[in-house]
Amino acid sequence: MKKILLFLVLLLSFALSLAGCGTANDNANENQKTAENNTAGGGGTKDGDLLAKVKEEGKLLIGTEGTYPPFTFHDKNGELTGFDVEIAKEVAKRLGVKPVFMETQWDAMFAGLDSKRFDMIANQVGIRPDRQEKYNFSDPYITSAAVLITHQDNNKVKSFEDIKGLKSAQSLTSNYADLAKSYGAELVGVEGFNQAIELLNSKRVDVTINDKLSFLDFKKHKPNAPIKIVATHKDASQSGLMFRKGSDPLVKEVNKALQEMITDGTYLKISEKWFGENVLK
Repeated sequence: MKKILLFLVLLLSFALSLAGCGTANDNANENQKTAENNTAGGGGTKDGDLLAKVKEEGKLLIGTEGTYPPFTFHDKNGELTGFDVEIAKEVAKRLGVKPVFMETQWDAMFAGLDSKRFDMIANQVGIRPDRQEKYNFSDPYITSAAVLITHQDNNKVKSFEDIKGLKSAQSLTSNYADLAKSYGAELVGVEGFNQAIELLNSKRVDVTINDKLSFLDFKKHKPNAPIKIVATHKDASQSGLMFRKGSDPLVKEVNKALQEMITDGTYLKISEKWFGENVLK
């Protein structure tokens, strides 16, 4: 009888031990899931961390090219300026933080955002579906059409269909590169608009597809440059400030700042300074 009672006590102790292990494992698994949710790209703690970090540190880290007039470039005094720069400065001001611009080449800019070197990018980044899958965008802050630019001596190219097999100077990861490729052009990689125009001026390329606003600004400063627009694409593109996924609170605050700028006339003032008209739509 004693042996039976001892066996039952041992059996009960073993069962309680297993139950305790199960509860501990369940708690550990639940804690792990919670941690994973909090650090996932689309939600949890990470969403709020970037805005909190920006506010706490008092600065907004902004990736930009610095070689793409009139959007982001250096003036004759070497100071970073341009339409995108002024928009970003005004946004940072309304967030109550200091804008800190970090310049890099276009082709390295997205990687810089991915590696958290920047909090956002202000560099005429076109809003398109493939980018929206990986990044968050602000509301559009500028609209422009793509134009086909040739040397003034070129009378053979009159439409986008004419560039098949021709050399087109393009930033290789830009919307305009995709457009040139879709018409069968041979892409020649450049770092920005100015380099594309240099190659065009020297006739080392046949064409470039680029932003109409950039062309108008360039011609305003260099009216004798031997280049011309021969065609305008039917589809206009919109650009937005770009963020990593999971930056929703920061994006919301930036959109609020942009809307305030539009409402109180600040946006129009900046737009007219650089382009002579409202370029929002």
